[in-house]
Amino acid sequence: MENNEELKAEEVKVEEASTETEAVAETEAEAKPAKGRRGRSRKQKIETTEEKPQSEWSENVVQISRVTKVVKGGKKLSFRAIVIVGNKKGQVGVGCAKASEVIIAIQKAIADGRKNVITVPIFKTTIPHPVQAKSGAGCVMLRPASQGTGIIAGGAVRSVLELAGIENILAKSLGSKAPLNAANATLKALKSLSPFKDVAAKRGLSMAEFLN
Repeated sequence: MENNEELKAEEVKVEEASTETEAVAETEAEAKPAKGRRGRSRKQKIETTEEKPQSEWSENVVQISRVTKVVKGGKKLSFRAIVIVGNKKGQVGVGCAKASEVIIAIQKAIADGRKNVITVPIFKTTIPHPVQAKSGAGCVMLRPASQGTGIIAGGAVRSVLELAGIENILAKSLGSKAPLNAANATLKALKSLSPFKDVAAKRGLSMAEFLN
C-alpha cells in the first residue's frame, strides 16, 4: 500500500511539472511574436520618416573660370565661381569666390551671395520706373514692360532678373559684357529703385492719387 501511495505521489509531481513546462512554453511563444511586431513597427517608423522641406532659394552658376597665380616655385591654379542667388520673391544677391576645387568655389560663392542679398521693389510683375547703373566697365539700363512682354535680357542680367522674381522687363547692357560686371551693375540698378509707396508718402499723397 505504501508503495502504491508513493507511486501516485510521483505521478502527480510529474504531471504538475509537465503542466508548468507547457505554460512556460506558451508564454515564450506569445512573447516572441510580440518582439517581432515591435521590431517591425520600429522599421516602419524609420521608413515613414518625413522628407526635409526644400529650400525656397535657387542658385544659378553664371561662370566658372580658371585662375592662375604666379608664386615662388611655379603657378598656383584655382577656380573662380560667380553665382546668382534668389528666391523669386523680390530678394536676389550676387556671390563670387575662389577655391582650389570647383565644388568648394561654388559653395563659397553661394554663401557670399546670401550675405549680399537685396530686396527689389516689384510693381505688377515689373519694376516701378526706368533706371540705369554702372559697375566697373559694365553699364545696364532697365525699363518697365507691360504684361506678357517677358524678360528681354541675356547673360548674367537675365539670371539676376529671373531669380529676383521680375516677369516683364526690358534690359540692355551698354558697357562691358563680363558676367561679374553685368551682374553687379544689374544689382546696383535694382537697389536704386524707389517704391511707389515711398514716393507717394514724400509727396503727401495716397497710392490711388499718386497712380492717377
